[in-house]
Amino acid sequence: MVTSYHPHWPDLFPQHGPGKKHERPILLAPWQQEIVGTHPWEFIRGLIHSDGCRITNRTTRLVDGERKHYEYPRYFFTNLSEDIIRLFTDALERVHVEWRRANNRNISVARKDSVALMDAHVGPKH
Repeated sequence: MVTSYHPHWPDLFPQHGPGKKHERPILLAPWQQEIVGTHPWEFIRGLIHSDGCRITNRTTRLVDGERKHYEYPRYFFTNLSEDIIRLFTDALERVHVEWRRANNRNISVARKDSVALMDAHVGPKH
């Protein structure tokens, strides 16, 4: 466990504050917006590595009376904060990654071209 105290931490991380992050506004300061705008893939990678995953989705479908098995990769990002979800999806749109809401707290990237973009820029979690 690492602990650090300094009176300037709130200047560096203005999102930090009391209470749960999904119950308070999460907004980027102008200098943070500039960094995210300049380096969207790094932002996306950080969010996926902290609150996301890449999985192999397995499904079956009935085709002409026969059950077919399909597998395909997809990314998920999970967060309770609507503000953080918006920051994530805004960054995805900036780099032309198609996404959809799987439910109220999960974002899914499953289209083949978009998964390939994510694979090229995000890399594996360690």
